[in-house]
Amino acid sequence: MPEIILYQFEECPWCEKVRQKLKELKLSYKKVNMIRDRENPDRKELYKKSGVLTVPVINIDGKFIGDSSKIIEFLDKKFS
Repeated sequence: MPEIILYQFEECPWCEKVRQKLKELKLSYKKVNMIRDRENPDRKELYKKSGVLTVPVINIDGKFIGDSSKIIEFLDKKFS
């Protein structure tokens, strides 16, 4: 089973779509709630790794993917 970390905002509708896809695929994951401030060092680091300024971002075994539609497409291809 891969190690999955979801960087998110709890009340984000796009993050919810990714959480639902992970649930549908029965994949366990860790949630990391991000601070909304894009100047926050953690957000800047996530941007360096993912190339996107927004959440959700998912880390699957060290591979960072941003944008909910890209994450869901990746999950469908890899785990469906």
